[in-house]
Amino acid sequence: MSKVKSLAIASLMPLFLFAGEAAAELKIGYVNTQRIFRDAPVAQKAGKKLEGEFAKRDQELQRMAKQLKDLQENLERNSVTMSEGERRNKEKEFADLSREFQRRQREFREDLNLRQNEENAAVIEKANKAIKQIADAEKFDLILQDVVWVSPKLDITDRVIKVLTDGK
Repeated sequence: MSKVKSLAIASLMPLFLFAGEAAAELKIGYVNTQRIFRDAPVAQKAGKKLEGEFAKRDQELQRMAKQLKDLQENLERNSVTMSEGERRNKEKEFADLSREFQRRQREFREDLNLRQNEENAAVIEKANKAIKQIADAEKFDLILQDVVWVSPKLDITDRVIKVLTDGK
């Protein structure tokens, strides 16, 4: 039985050696997408664009939140001295404003998420073009993105960011 195992292993050795040689000749790279989103100027520009696009609505939501807080504090502080009708009117005003605030906040988040996804897709498209450019120029066989772990010597993220920065 052990003679059969030895014979089988001996016959498979050339395949392992060939696979090892082929793998040694592969040129593999890795790109950290999170670093692209964090460090690439094109991603930072997209983030600033979104901030500018949504700043007015964000300020309006903050103003509404302060108004709600002030209304609630006023109700808590003065509800004992208010007439029943006045208190009901203030409570209704608070409830209406609260519903409007929640609706606007939900719409804001949905719109912001949609625009973030659009901007992220544009950044990824540009990064993929840069990766392809590097792969062609430097004769890479395989470039991976978003893996659990990779040796730092395979990381080409800095080169991709440089291409995105230089715009070549």
